[in-house]
Amino acid sequence: MRTRFWPSTGTGNIMELDRPDSCHGNPALELREDEIETVVELICRGCHEARGQVTRGMSEPNITRVVRKSMIRAKRALGTPHVQIQGEFELDDMDTSDPRILGRVDMTLRFRHQFGDEGAYVAVECKRVAAGDSRLNGLYITEGVSRFASGKYSRGHTWAFMLGYVIALPAGDIVDFINAKISGTYGVGAELRPARHHPWSLAIRQSELSQGGGHVIRLMHVFVDMCAAGA
Repeated sequence: MRTRFWPSTGTGNIMELDRPDSCHGNPALELREDEIETVVELICRGCHEARGQVTRGMSEPNITRVVRKSMIRAKRALGTPHVQIQGEFELDDMDTSDPRILGRVDMTLRFRHQFGDEGAYVAVECKRVAAGDSRLNGLYITEGVSRFASGKYSRGHTWAFMLGYVIALPAGDIVDFINAKISGTYGVGAELRPARHHPWSLAIRQSELSQGGGHVIRLMHVFVDMCAAGA
């Protein structure tokens, strides 16, 4: 039995997702459709609650901390204890003794079938974006999307998430700008395609990026209203 969260935004009882037994034998880097929906639901619910706590000029790391705590509360309310939500996550090369850190993902989630595998996680990279702000919107690509394309983040994973905190509307202008930059940098195959909408998102898009060696990672781009943060 699978839970379909969307388009519900109520507070009634929501059935739990498939039991972890149904994941037995699945590769730790794979995500099922209902797990992808769970991540989107937690992101959108968390951001919807957190928006009231975001102040003008708040930095992206501070927004993310507020959002993460709200997502944890949403997780508990939805009855999904088999999902783990963590803050900034350090990445390194686990196959070598190199002490250098490759990067830090803003937020990660893990489903129960990923527990115990340090290389298995669901990455969520967060960026502030704003209509008419080419600098912020450009950083969404150069310090976000590009890290997944290069394999610096989520190498070999099937899915990862970009979370765009929209601090100046309209969101459509931001999506158009980012789509043009992604297509121009990574080719038309990487363009943003519409994905299933969530009532507490401004836009949700999906793209595909080659990490080399024939592996393709799919990115889910979730844009949420954080206009209280200001420019």
